[in-house]
Amino acid sequence: MHTLVVAEKPSVARDIARVLGARDKGENCLIGGGYVVTWAIGHLVTLKEPQELDERYTKWRANDLPILPKRMETKVIKKTGAQFRSVKKLLNDKETQTVVCATDSGREGELIFRYIYEQAGCKKPVMRLWISSMTDEAIRQGFENLRPSSDYDALYASARCRADADWLIGMNATRAYTLRYNVLLSVGRVQTPTLSMLVKRRKEIDAFVPQTYYTVRADFGSYHGTYVSPKGEKRIDSRELAEAIAARVKGQPGSVVQAAREKKTDYPPLLYDLTTLQREANGQLGFTAKKTLATAQKLYETHKLITYPRTDSRYLSHDMTGKVEKALASYDGTLQEIGQKALEYGVRRTPRVFDDAKLTDHHAIIPTGKSADKLSLTPDERSLYEMIARRLAAAFYPNHEYDALRVVTRVGEDDFLSTGKSVTQEGWKEVYRHQSEKRKKADDDQKLPPLSVGDSVTCKGAKAKEEQTKPPKEHNDASLLREMEHAGRQIEDEALREAMKDCALGTPATRAAIIERLLEVGYVRRSGKNLVATLKGVQLIEAVPPEIASPETTGRWERALSEIARGKDGEVRFREGIARLAAFLVQQASSAPDVPFEKEERRGRAAKRPKDMGLPCPVCGHGKMAENSKGYYCTRFREGCRFTIWKNELVRYGGPELSEKLLRLCVEKKEVRGSSGTIYYEDGKIRFVPAGR
Repeated sequence: MHTLVVAEKPSVARDIARVLGARDKGENCLIGGGYVVTWAIGHLVTLKEPQELDERYTKWRANDLPILPKRMETKVIKKTGAQFRSVKKLLNDKETQTVVCATDSGREGELIFRYIYEQAGCKKPVMRLWISSMTDEAIRQGFENLRPSSDYDALYASARCRADADWLIGMNATRAYTLRYNVLLSVGRVQTPTLSMLVKRRKEIDAFVPQTYYTVRADFGSYHGTYVSPKGEKRIDSRELAEAIAARVKGQPGSVVQAAREKKTDYPPLLYDLTTLQREANGQLGFTAKKTLATAQKLYETHKLITYPRTDSRYLSHDMTGKVEKALASYDGTLQEIGQKALEYGVRRTPRVFDDAKLTDHHAIIPTGKSADKLSLTPDERSLYEMIARRLAAAFYPNHEYDALRVVTRVGEDDFLSTGKSVTQEGWKEVYRHQSEKRKKADDDQKLPPLSVGDSVTCKGAKAKEEQTKPPKEHNDASLLREMEHAGRQIEDEALREAMKDCALGTPATRAAIIERLLEVGYVRRSGKNLVATLKGVQLIEAVPPEIASPETTGRWERALSEIARGKDGEVRFREGIARLAAFLVQQASSAPDVPFEKEERRGRAAKRPKDMGLPCPVCGHGKMAENSKGYYCTRFREGCRFTIWKNELVRYGGPELSEKLLRLCVEKKEVRGSSGTIYYEDGKIRFVPAGR
């Protein structure tokens, strides 16, 4: 008789088998020491497609919607069917006495095992291995502290609810809106609200009108200051006034009328959870969210250098001080000095690091204590590992302390503000001294000389500067992850926003995949480091109701899923809510607004070449105006030009359908009158005003 261990991946299975002494090779397994260790290859079992539940769903028909199965059925994934059959055989082998679930210690890992166990029809007792590190010591301790699988039934219920909800919303809404517009439109419970954030940002940028303003900067020799009005405003509306201020203070005497010094403290940053690691790796290393997760998984599984990365906690348990000391003592190479200094400062039980109440399924991401210097890491792996190692060390350095300085210098009747800082204790920022300062020096960065109220100075020079207000920045991986993590902040109603401030879109483990899915289906494109909603993405959000596009609904459900995972009753209510939304979306699709989606060529057919109209793009000036079956656009749309005019754009307002000849005339004349009304054209936009208005 033996114990069967089911791991999630072959590499993890090999590590577990080595620790357990299972060194003999079997059929898709390793044997020895009273154990048989086998593995999945990620998911081996998944939910059936609608047509596999009933063949009438093979053809997409609006009359068959909504599809609301009484029971969600699973199937073996064909591509990995051979591996499933091997695992099934081992599960049901008469020599198998007990089963150990050793898939990843999280919601998705639990679902992977339970799907396999149920599909195999296994009834044998199951114990759960729950570890946060893949070191030999952690694996041994995990097997010494196995827990009954039933302890994780609530986690499985949450995972199953999430999978079923994604199926019900995705299958019904995707079919309903695809049939409505005759274009393949992927709609999802999490991906659509995420897309909505990107569309909102694109519309804000498109609608932004820059405002010109002026500032006046004065040079006082050893420091400089910026003009502030009696109301404390730096912006000046007119060039004439700005130049007049500069002229009247230049060469004039002045005096210091305010000189304030305020002590400030920056506490060490919290440890990393996955989302924070993805955000900072995007900013510091240029990694996408997907790349950060993949690299962290390698550091965890292959190199055993970090703890479980798919965590949403930024804290450690109080019993981990020994592990932290071991990790810091293991730092070598360029990290050795900061590890030793952190130990000298002492691994203190500060609540910013050790807080049992704020732990979830896993603790924060930290190094395991394995030496890294002699491992053959890729540059990306080493960079990400060093980020994680530096963060742990920084947590035990002293606070960063400085004096914030604020000086007001008066010249005649005009005041000039100077700000700066004087560092009194470098503290934890010493850990990051290696990083080059890429940001521009601002007023806050200048070193102010010792100044006191009443000091006399001379304005050696002053200059008026024309500036413009800046539009909101496009989202990148880091900013979008932040928005997804704090989706409750998007809600406009103040009371509801406060109640849902902790709601999020997706989980740390799924957010990277959601971003990649939006890219894959053509709703989003990358422009350098930025994520930009495409025209198709904008149109989808215009087509679907706010109930699926708003972060509020999904954020509320993500919170409900977390509560189910913690054992709180709510599964029935959650499922009923999902079924109601699926039915609602199907109903809404039938009366959805007319949105002119570009017709997509079927796969396998050569796409018809667009017609070059021979006119420069009126928006970017670099591309050419081109025509396809639906409208007119710029040939540089992939580079970001947003010029698009649909042929039927004026029809809904009582105007004509645009032809190439009519559009050329509009571009040339800017205003074209006809019997039914007038067409106006300006800066790539076109509108129609009916006669008599």
